[in-house]
Amino acid sequence: MKISNLAPARGARHTRTRVGRGLGSGLGKTSGKGSNGQKARSGGTKGVGFEGGQMPLTQKLPKRGFFNMFKKTYDVVNLKSLDGFAAGTPVDPAALAARGLVRKQARVKILGEGDAPQGLTVRAHKFSKQATEKLAAAGGKAEVI
Repeated sequence: MKISNLAPARGARHTRTRVGRGLGSGLGKTSGKGSNGQKARSGGTKGVGFEGGQMPLTQKLPKRGFFNMFKKTYDVVNLKSLDGFAAGTPVDPAALAARGLVRKQARVKILGEGDAPQGLTVRAHKFSKQATEKLAAAGGKAEVI
């Protein structure tokens, strides 16, 4: 085998279709775009949701409510989900994310459903009153980040 013998596989390379290069090419004159009209023109596409000049549906629908862009959302974890952690190990959002209990960058709130594991130090952004009481009763700590 020599470099001069190398060639791409059959059908791998195509010649570019040159439109608008005479009637004999099959794509001359109107370049395959038919007769005149909006679609024959350069940039002649209508926008998404365009309804022929009629008022688009998205503009007809009523806009209601209010979106608070400063709202803080929390991923919630119940005490019963913390059973897998050994006593004395720090439980923080990174450890919870590693176990798939919360999303990586999420704020975490601990809720009090279930029994608290013995001697856990839990660090989170928020705790419910019941969760704080149960952790303290089990010899653990609830630390707010």
